[in-house]
Amino acid sequence: MRLFKLLSVLLDYPSDALLAELRQAVAEAGPGGARDLVFDLDRQQVFSQEERLAIALFLEDLLAQEATELQARYVQTFDLTAEHSLHLTHHIFGEEKTRGPALIDLTEHLKTYGYSHDEKELPDYLPLLLEFVSELGEDESKVFLGDAGKVLKVIAANLEKSGSHYAQLIRIVDNHGSLVKLAA
Repeated sequence: MRLFKLLSVLLDYPSDALLAELRQAVAEAGPGGARDLVFDLDRQQVFSQEERLAIALFLEDLLAQEATELQARYVQTFDLTAEHSLHLTHHIFGEEKTRGPALIDLTEHLKTYGYSHDEKELPDYLPLLLEFVSELGEDESKVFLGDAGKVLKVIAANLEKSGSHYAQLIRIVDNHGSLVKLAA
């Protein structure tokens, strides 16, 4: 489930340090670079070959761009456009007072797994949740992501409308929650 950790990183703010870590990981992965890295992170083949290739191409494209351009685009996409927010409860509650109890419940749920997060970040931040999911087994991750399915579909659709390349990553994440519904 280590590929969920990479998805977490790819959906997080592309800081200079994060980009340097990604470049190093790709360089160390082997002659296939990003493709070798992605395929190595999914040895269990939880993701389809098409999904792994899409993630590798996204990573290659990301690393081919200037950091300041990536950072500006990220802020414009996720921080300045509410419809693209990676804070999942925002899409359900907006800024209503009822969002607070949902965030507390989510924090408590994460704690039942022994998972704690940086208190500076809200627990519904998708990269944080993907990091959590990377520690779960395949079945548990499908159930957890299945619960977020409606919100992930909304975010992906909003990103697609704006032509954002991040949409494909959200669709891949959503697909791994949707699979549990197919098996039921």
